[in-house]
This record gives sequence, C-alpha cells and structure tokens, in this order.
Amino acid sequence: MSELTRIPAPAGVAPAAQYSHVVLGRGRFVAIAGQVPLDEDGKLVGESDAAAQARQVFENLSRCLTAAGATFDDVVKLTYFVTDMAHMPALRAARAEHIPDDRLPAASAVQVAALVRSEFLMEVEAFAVVGE
Repeated sequence: MSELTRIPAPAGVAPAAQYSHVVLGRGRFVAIAGQVPLDEDGKLVGESDAAAQARQVFENLSRCLTAAGATFDDVVKLTYFVTDMAHMPALRAARAEHIPDDRLPAASAVQVAALVRSEFLMEVEAFAVVGE
C-alpha cells in the first residue's frame, strides 16, 4: 500500500463534500479503464437499476485493483461518467462500501449523452498509486 496524502480543501479553495481536491503519493502508477456494469460472464447487471449497476461497477474496480496489487486505499482519483446525474447517489453509496469518508480520492463526475451500450447507466475509471 502506498502512503498517500489527501488535501480536502487547499488554501483558497472551497471544501469538497464528497471527494478530496488533491491526493498525492509516491509509488507505481496504476490506471484502471472505465468499468461498466457487466459481470464476469459479460452479462449486464441491473438493467435500469442504478444501485445494482453501481455495485457491479465497484466490484469490477475492486477486481481490477487487486489484479494490479492495489486496493481502494491506493486510489487517488475516480472519474464518474453517468447518463443522468440522478445516478450519483447510487454511485456514492457503492463507493461508501469500499472507501471510508476519511480516505476519499479526488473525483470528477461528468454527465454524458450515452455510453458504449445504451443499457449502461454509468462507467467509472480509477487511478491509483501503489507503494514502491
């Protein structure tokens, strides 16, 4: 695990409610491609169900992090792509199952017109730093 420093509110920047503005650390950089709500067999999980899709997306992120020798403790940045901002509470709830509030990474949320498949409500990518 890397030693990360989280700065939720740098001087002169309004405090963040659901993320850290800055996260820094030393180590090996890990980029996790955007994860979508497909199970290990490539089947959609939670058609039209944002909560089920969010849980699957975070399960996929967890498996990808594990493959890289990382955990959610090593995540420095999450990027959320959603087809509707109304899905953000479901993503926050799924994130809370994996990342405690005192270890929040930097984050961005973007509403998009569509994702690669029309039944996907969300996609999340992650960046992590694993200790040297």
